[in-house]
Amino acid sequence: MFFKNLQIYRLPARWAITAEQLEFSLLPHEFKPCSSLDMQSQGWVSPRDNGALVHSLNKQILLTMGTEKKLLPTSVINQVTRIKAAEIEEQQGFKPGRKQMKEIKEDVTDELLPRAFSAWRQTQVWIDPVNGWLVVDAGSPAKADEVLKLLIKSVEKLPMEALRVVQSPIAAMTAWLSSDEAPAGFTVDQDTELRSNGEGKATVRYVRHTIEADDAQRHIASGKQCTRLAMTWADKISFVLTESLTIKRVAPLDVIKENADTTAQNDDERFDSDVALMTVELARMLADLVEALGGEVKRAN
Repeated sequence: MFFKNLQIYRLPARWAITAEQLEFSLLPHEFKPCSSLDMQSQGWVSPRDNGALVHSLNKQILLTMGTEKKLLPTSVINQVTRIKAAEIEEQQGFKPGRKQMKEIKEDVTDELLPRAFSAWRQTQVWIDPVNGWLVVDAGSPAKADEVLKLLIKSVEKLPMEALRVVQSPIAAMTAWLSSDEAPAGFTVDQDTELRSNGEGKATVRYVRHTIEADDAQRHIASGKQCTRLAMTWADKISFVLTESLTIKRVAPLDVIKENADTTAQNDDERFDSDVALMTVELARMLADLVEALGGEVKRAN
């Protein structure tokens, strides 16, 4: 397993929490399936399907939030509501008013919910108490916020903060392209997006195509800035850095795959081997990326 997207947050380094303490905090918020009248249910599930809500290895922690969501399109609710309203109008001799229409719609929703299909997804969380990282494998901040709300609800006084760096990603990526020089330990890959700050937000995208230095400098001179940049760290991990400091399309390269433990005897051993490799390499990559962005903004005491 390897996280595909990184929404990154900060914890105090050497955060003093044990897997047992965390397990105790998560238990009251364990996942429960939707009832017949629930549209959505969220809660913690076991990362390894072994009953434990916390998977701990080498002082690294994995959590998983499960989400069940009923698929009941608004168009279906509205269609059935109109049919019910027409039947009631015929019975009572006049059209239902606004309040009555609201009640009809609520009754229709309650009637349809038990027959609705459910969609299921899991969202992974990696906590590194040693180096102070909290990372959610989510493609958007909104998806990560769902996890964080549940985590804050579960863990009293969770000391989590946003990651703040000295140089914004957009300024750093633009500078790297302008100088045709990637930061130490990184290389620039083929996917790039440059966007103007003007009213039209003119955007140029290079997809699976290397942007030449002259082209990059010409776009930057015209007022565009780099908002997405594909990169590789240490010839080990490729990813796309965005202007919001979200890391997307994370992929381990062959050198990491070659270092994977091939002696694992079963799925549990292979899972632990993958987790150990991922957490070590991602922690190093995040540290190097923060350094490339000028370091962290010092927090006020």
